Amino acid sequence: LPLSWFEFRLNPRRLRGSDFLMRWSQGVWSEKRLIEAVNDTGEFLAIPYGPSGTAPTGSVREFELYFERLEAAGLGQTKRPDLLLFRASDKAPVEQAIAEAGGISELPFIAESDKRLAAVLRRALIAVECENSLWRALKMPDYSTPLRPQRRLGGNLGLAKGAVLPTIIIKEEDREPLRQWQAERGVPIHIWHVFFDLAYGLSLDRAEELVAKKLTEPTAQTFQAPGGAITKKVIFKHYYHYAYPLGESVEEPRLSPAFVEDNNGHILPYVTFDGGRLQLSDQALQVLRNLPTRRRN
Repeated sequence: LPLSWFEFRLNPRRLRGSDFLMRWSQGVWSEKRLIEAVNDTGEFLAIPYGPSGTAPTGSVREFELYFERLEAAGLGQTKRPDLLLFRASDKAPVEQAIAEAGGISELPFIAESDKRLAAVLRRALIAVECENSLWRALKMPDYSTPLRPQRRLGGNLGLAKGAVLPTIIIKEEDREPLRQWQAERGVPIHIWHVFFDLAYGLSLDRAEELVAKKLTEPTAQTFQAPGGAITKKVIFKHYYHYAYPLGESVEEPRLSPAFVEDNNGHILPYVTFDGGRLQLSDQALQVLRNLPTRRRN
């Protein structure tokens, strides 16, 4: 039986849904902007670490083969942060460790228990989980709306349930894998959420604190596929008020039409994201500068 659009969209190992194609392009674009922004500072170095950062983008079949190779290596379901950040002063030993591991493109295929990856991870300052949204943060209706006591939050500060404002999103299904990764690897995780014009950062520890103190409540988000199938996912939308300003767009991206054609001649249109430039804020640089240098042994 042919797979439905819904199954294609939820299974990134089979690249057939235009919705997934657009989201993938959007995610890869935002990761590249973040890497460039970090490396432009001259103080810090960022590299792709999760599978999305090194996956091929020019061919649907190459993309599928890439994830088939991940599955064959037993790493297809492994949750890793998207980026690793280092101090620029560590660039030479980091690049040497990456070269000994086979290069950046090979990192997703190496188990984290491998000593070659350990040599990279022990110098990491933080790991970054990337999120993005197709919104202009400054134009969102409740941007700059002050927080007020909310009954549903037990009197804690917040906004109306339907408020539309920039938030830093963490999926419920990702919380435990990220907490476990942070504990096992000893590398602090930050969530960096990119909008069209602004970006915000929030440490995983702070996000967990917001949930524990009931300052952020869970939200059930409903997804409906073109075929009609419906699923729900729980997410946590942390107000940008609790985050640090990460950066500002100084050059907008280009959006271009694209499509793929499957073996049956079915045309799947989507939009690609290209170009644009993000500049890290002084607040973000201060956050990174204040992070303790991790052990090297």
